[in-house]
Amino acid sequence: MATNLLESAIAATRDVLKGVLASQLRDPTPCDQWDVGQLINHIVGDQFFYLGILAGEVRDNGSSNFSAGDYLATFEVGASLYVEAFANEGVMSETFLLFSSETSGSSLVRIAATDTFVHGWDLARATGQSTDLSPDLAVKLLVAEKIAVSPIVRSVSGSPFAPERTAEVGASQADLLAAYFGRRV
Repeated sequence: MATNLLESAIAATRDVLKGVLASQLRDPTPCDQWDVGQLINHIVGDQFFYLGILAGEVRDNGSSNFSAGDYLATFEVGASLYVEAFANEGVMSETFLLFSSETSGSSLVRIAATDTFVHGWDLARATGQSTDLSPDLAVKLLVAEKIAVSPIVRSVSGSPFAPERTAEVGASQADLLAAYFGRRV
């Protein structure tokens, strides 16, 4: 099934979201620009962002405050909707506009899965949960991203990809993926 990676990333991140305490919402995260509450907003909002891309719309979820309500329930609704949207016949072979570049549905679902998973890792790290998330999925995403994200992309001004960092010997597979995206592990 074309949405397997995405569904696995959602499951891993869902487990982390379940472990977030209300007292942690203002805590810092590995994402310098966001605290835990803002990171939750991004994680939940991204699902609706990708739904917008699939519908040919631009959706700005920046003003939403998902962390003020039942963010887990909203995450579940968004997850269900966007997995269903990606599973529609023909979506994987369609072309979509992501920022200023065109990308195939099959690439977009991988990007969405990686985004969901890596931000789940960020949230786990920020809230003191285990970052050893879904090792098999982390390996698959890392292999795919090493093909898709070249060092040239990292050097572009405004790129969402920080330079790769080195993880300690014995780091989990999810830690290695996070380090690939420039996280300190």
